[in-house]
Amino acid sequence: MLRWYQARLASRPVLTQSITTACLFATGDVLAQQGVEGKGMDGHSLARTGRMALYGGCIFGPGATLWYQFLQRKIVIPGRPNLEIVAKVLTDQTVFASTNLLLFLSSMALLEGTDPKKKLEDNYMMAVKKNWMVWPAVQFINFKYVPLELRVLVVNIVSLGWNCYLSYLNSSSGEEHSDNPTYPPDI
Repeated sequence: MLRWYQARLASRPVLTQSITTACLFATGDVLAQQGVEGKGMDGHSLARTGRMALYGGCIFGPGATLWYQFLQRKIVIPGRPNLEIVAKVLTDQTVFASTNLLLFLSSMALLEGTDPKKKLEDNYMMAVKKNWMVWPAVQFINFKYVPLELRVLVVNIVSLGWNCYLSYLNSSSGEEHSDNPTYPPDI
């Protein structure tokens, strides 16, 4: 199975990563709705799961694939591999992660028919702070030990929990966490 997947990555990397990402974003939403929110099958929003899959497959999957290729080519510090990795992590977290969260929250708001500006005001900074609690360490390990063609897959696997959080954050109203200092739950 892994050999088959690697062959698909070699022949069609963006398409393969996009399909994988769509599936795993949808899975993260199902985990959020069923495991965190306890909605049950009758209360499950297939539209919400579809929006997550759409974002993962059309925006995050291709974007992350091309982004990691860009980082691999452009951030090279000969003879200083750990410094190179730190530079990649810093660039990833300041440019890609912050932009991705902005795109995610805005896209979800537009697809839901709600106000993107309000969604960003209510959730963006919280999401960025939580992102920086999780992803720098993950990305350091990813950039140091994982071959380029498998980096998006590693991110997608770790993202099962992260996408569960993002789905939960996105589906919650801003009022919930403005009155509750412990909202959203720590991950």
